Amino acid sequence: MASLTQDIANRIALDIGAKPQQAVAAIALLDEGATVPFVARYRKEVTGGLDDTQLRLLAERLGYLRELEARRDTVLGSIRDQGKLTPELEASILKAPTKAELEDLYLPYKPKRRTKAEIAREKGLGPLAEAIFADRAADPLTLAQSYISEAVPDTKAALEGARDIVAERFSEQAELLGRLRAHMKERAVLRSRVVAGKEQEGAKFSDYFDHAEKWANVPSHRALAMLRGRNEEILSLDLEVDADDTSTVKPAVRMIAAAFSIAGTLPGDKWLLDAASWTWRIKLSLSLSLALMSDLRERADEEAIRVFARNLKDLLLAAPAGTRPTMGLDPGIRTGVKVAVVDGTGKLVATTTVYPFPPRNDVAGTQAELAKLIRAHGVDLIAIGNGTGSRETEKLVADMLAQLPAPKPTKVIVSEAGASVYSASETAAAEFPGLDVSLRGAVSIARRLQDPLAELVKIEPKSIGVGQYQHDVDQHRLAQMLDSVVEDAVNAVGVDLNTASAPLLSRVSGLGTALAEAIVAHRDANGPFKSRRQLLDVARLGQRTFEQSAGFLRIRDGAEPLDASAVHPEAYGVARKIVSACGRDVRALMGDSAALKTLDPRVFVDERFGLPTVKDILSELEKPGRDPRPAFRTASFAEGIDDIKHLKPGMLLEGTVTNVAAFGAFVDIGVHQDGLVHVSQLADKFVKDPHEVVKAGDVVKVRVVEVDVPRKRIGLSMRKDGEAPPPRESRGAARPNTRPPSRGDDKKDGGNNAFAAALNAAMRKK
Repeated sequence: MASLTQDIANRIALDIGAKPQQAVAAIALLDEGATVPFVARYRKEVTGGLDDTQLRLLAERLGYLRELEARRDTVLGSIRDQGKLTPELEASILKAPTKAELEDLYLPYKPKRRTKAEIAREKGLGPLAEAIFADRAADPLTLAQSYISEAVPDTKAALEGARDIVAERFSEQAELLGRLRAHMKERAVLRSRVVAGKEQEGAKFSDYFDHAEKWANVPSHRALAMLRGRNEEILSLDLEVDADDTSTVKPAVRMIAAAFSIAGTLPGDKWLLDAASWTWRIKLSLSLSLALMSDLRERADEEAIRVFARNLKDLLLAAPAGTRPTMGLDPGIRTGVKVAVVDGTGKLVATTTVYPFPPRNDVAGTQAELAKLIRAHGVDLIAIGNGTGSRETEKLVADMLAQLPAPKPTKVIVSEAGASVYSASETAAAEFPGLDVSLRGAVSIARRLQDPLAELVKIEPKSIGVGQYQHDVDQHRLAQMLDSVVEDAVNAVGVDLNTASAPLLSRVSGLGTALAEAIVAHRDANGPFKSRRQLLDVARLGQRTFEQSAGFLRIRDGAEPLDASAVHPEAYGVARKIVSACGRDVRALMGDSAALKTLDPRVFVDERFGLPTVKDILSELEKPGRDPRPAFRTASFAEGIDDIKHLKPGMLLEGTVTNVAAFGAFVDIGVHQDGLVHVSQLADKFVKDPHEVVKAGDVVKVRVVEVDVPRKRIGLSMRKDGEAPPPRESRGAARPNTRPPSRGDDKKDGGNNAFAAALNAAMRKK
């Protein structure tokens, strides 16, 4: 077992760019129940400083490799029980580096349903197949005459049975399968065509009506677009291999022939070559094509999930407005604008519904009501949801603010993605049992401006709507990845133990839903926690959980000043040595960067806490409880530009990045429809990954490049040189969700529209 663990650690170390001993140490910690955030933050000496990204990849690879080893044991046991395990076969199985290669080796020995080859053997045709292989000079037709029987009426039936046996032999040669798979990965072309008669119905897939590109080069967004088109029965997809090869015998058939020494013009060779061609056409090309399509799906899923995860992280770690009284407006035309006011702590203090739009048109009454609430509660910020009616609502608010004396609240357009999911959730019902569902969304909109992370953790991650094709990808894998992102974000920021909701606490390292609810119940019954140590008084929260969670929980103005920092209680002794060396009270020293920078961290290293931990403690004492999120800033939408029809090429505007995809970034410029900044338009230099330049939540300046009003598409640029359109190779880039879903739209998922291609075409026409 030790050698197996070391072997797995060696392989993982290569994958994550670490040393084997680092992987061994991390694996041991995770196996003991430690969480990734805890190991990344508080066990740097043990792991040699592996970060959370490396640890997440390590955990993922560890799961795969352990599954591989378990499957390897099963395969060896099965073949051994059959009495067919040779030393050579065992060695090959033990060396198989992937599940696919392991299954190739197992294929000839895998219990299977009664096959055509098995039926042929039952009819006594096994010796005929062997005879053809053994004597290539003999005419297979002549050999077949000896095998005619009651079960085999003629030579044709005999040779068909022999072909089935030979085909199975060709199809179960592991080394050959590996070469054929590699050949297909290199040469295969994915071709999509429109299903006859579906042209109009499937117009959104028009870029793929007659599209072909190498399988190896298909990017995630195009793969998912074509797969969706196939699922909606608009497109047909095929893998073509060596279609441009005009030789009589295709390369794949030649590879089969070479593997079984089939050459020359002897009758047996000719028959076997025909059998190889038949095997390729009927069996192998189909099975390998299915495997490659599965690989493509998996590859596309991984990339789409990675993009979603990165966007989600950026959104969760967006700048918080902080503890400022905020009014949340959930716009609605016919049903009215829902209004909620929360104080600086997020406590709901007032709600109402106003009707400034048709059919009531009560503009004056609405503005008077909003102004009254602003005065009554000292509102400092107005958060306006970005769904239907947002710009109309924003204009109404702007007109009202113009009439108010200074200081005036600041209005901000806020993503309302997932607001309706939250409104109807058990969490919202528990928070606001007597509040109408329609008003809960306005509360969420207000709170997510104050602290995006604290509010968004209450919503299922995939309902936040910053992914591409999120409803098409592997849902289990997506949920795993997004949960990891939320966990890492929450623990990177830290959580106020005395104000955090149960959903936020549940994301803290080591806690979970049950313990989070127990902490809130204890807090409600006994009052605020005065120290981290009091966590041990919570029912079912033991020493192990305390170790994992305490460092990520903050207590402001508590009995122990260090409880407000990210210093772990286990290291308080080191922190006090540092404080003592300065001859200062801990409260006076915290935040005194000049005094702390005079200290040599090596002086405080001991047998338990090494240099990385001491440096982290010094950093925390310099900026106790520091928030890694950026300073709060909002985009200023241009006055009078609130509809796509108002846009003109050349306009310079400010907007907020709402989504980042593989082919560019989508920006909300306040016209109800996000514009696309193609990857080639993000900077005056080559950009491979849009995330190198922008992230969700960034405020950016853009220039309008192209406007397509009928199709509601906007092309934007962030380049300063005014240069040219996206390159032709972006053809077919499919558009993901171009704005966070609005109320009633949370589960919609874009991705059907090939925006980049349409934009390119429009530019070329121009």
